[in-house]
Amino acid sequence: MQVSIACTEQNLRSRSSEDRLCGPRPGPGGGNGGLVDGGHGNPPGGGGSGPKARAAVVPRPPAPAGALRESTGRGTGMKYRNLGKSGLRVSCLGLGTWVTFGSQISDETAEDVLTVAYEHGVNLFDTAEVYAAGKAERTLGNILKSKGWRRSSYVITTKIFWGGQAETERGLSRKHIIEGLRGSLERLQLGYVDIVFANRSDPNSPMEEIVRAMTYVINQGLALYWGTSRWGAAEIMREKVEMQLPELYHKIGSQSPHPCLSLGLTITEIPFPHPVLSVLGVGSVTWSPLACGLITSKYDGRVSDTCRVTIKGYQWHKDKVQSEDGKKQQAKVMDLLPIAHQLGCTVAQLAIAWCLRSEGVSSVLLGVSSAEQLVEHLGALQVLSQLTPQTVIEIDGLLGNKPHPKK
Repeated sequence: MQVSIACTEQNLRSRSSEDRLCGPRPGPGGGNGGLVDGGHGNPPGGGGSGPKARAAVVPRPPAPAGALRESTGRGTGMKYRNLGKSGLRVSCLGLGTWVTFGSQISDETAEDVLTVAYEHGVNLFDTAEVYAAGKAERTLGNILKSKGWRRSSYVITTKIFWGGQAETERGLSRKHIIEGLRGSLERLQLGYVDIVFANRSDPNSPMEEIVRAMTYVINQGLALYWGTSRWGAAEIMREKVEMQLPELYHKIGSQSPHPCLSLGLTITEIPFPHPVLSVLGVGSVTWSPLACGLITSKYDGRVSDTCRVTIKGYQWHKDKVQSEDGKKQQAKVMDLLPIAHQLGCTVAQLAIAWCLRSEGVSSVLLGVSSAEQLVEHLGALQVLSQLTPQTVIEIDGLLGNKPHPKK
C-alpha cells in the first residue's frame, strides 16, 4: 500500500519537494495533521479549513534515509516505529480485520482478539468499507465503544473504493470519497479516522479531484492523513517494488516532478514474502504475512473444511493453494522448519519476524481467528532479535527470492 499524507490545496501548488516528502510541520500554535486529541470524537481543531490548516512550514533536520526510530513499550515489549517519514508512531505489529471481523469469527471472538492486541501494545487497527460489506467496520466500532479506550491511544485506518452496488458508491470520485468516509465513520462510531486509504487507483477519477477531495476530508476533521493502497497491480510485483520503484521514489524525493502526487509520506503495503528495500521517504505496511495460512504449514495439499479458503468468495485462494506454485511454496515452508526449530519458534513467527526485519517496514498487519493465535504471532518480536545476518542469508538461500538489483 502506498500512503501519501495529504497537504492543503495551497501547499499542493507551492511546497518544495522536501516539504512534500516530510509532510506538514506544525507552526506556532499548532497546524494541520496534529495527532493530539481527546475522547472518542473529533480531533481538536478539526471541522474546518481555518488558519490552522494553512500553518507555516517549520523545517527540521531530516532523518537518515530509511531510518526508523524504534522504541519499546513499557510492560508490553511492543516496538513502535514512525509510519514512514510522518511523526505518527505505530506498533510494528498491527491488527487487520480482513476476512475475520464480521465474517469468519464471532463478535465475541473479535472482542477477545482486539482486547488482547491492545493489552499487548498493538495500537494500529486496519479495516475497510468493503470488508464483510461494512460489517467489519461495524464490529470494530462496537468493540471500541464498549471498551472506552482513549481515542488518542490507538490508530484507526480504513479504505475507500467499494462501498455499494450503485455506480456512485464505487470509485474515487469526490462524491464517494466524502460520502464513503462518512459512512465508515458512522459504522465505526468515530468522529474521525487516523488514515483513510484510496483502496485502489481509479482511472475514471482525475488525480486532482482525488487530491482535492482527500484534502477536504482532512480539513473537515474526518481524517488526519490520507493514502493510497494497491495503486497499480504492477507496482506491487516483486521486481517493481524492489528494483524499479526505489528509483522512482528517489526521483520524486529529489525532483518531485508531479505536484498532484502530494507525497508527504509513502507507505508500500505488500504481501509476504516480498522484501522491501530501504529508499528515500518510503516505509511499508505489509499485509497477509502468512499468505492466508500458506506459510504456517497448515496446508499439506489438502484443504480442511474449517480453514479460511473455504469461506465464500475465497475460491481463488483455494485454487492457489492447490496449484503447482502453491505446492512449491509449501515445500519451501517445510524447508524452513529446521531453522524455526533451531530458533525455538514456529514457522509463522519466523515469517512475521522476517517481514519485520526488512528495511523500511513500519508495521506488519496480522489477521487472526483467535486470541491464542494472536499471542503466538506476537511472539515474533522475540524471534526478531535472533535473526542474525547468517540466519537471514540461510533463509534467503532456501527461499531463492532475494532481489538482485539491475545494473
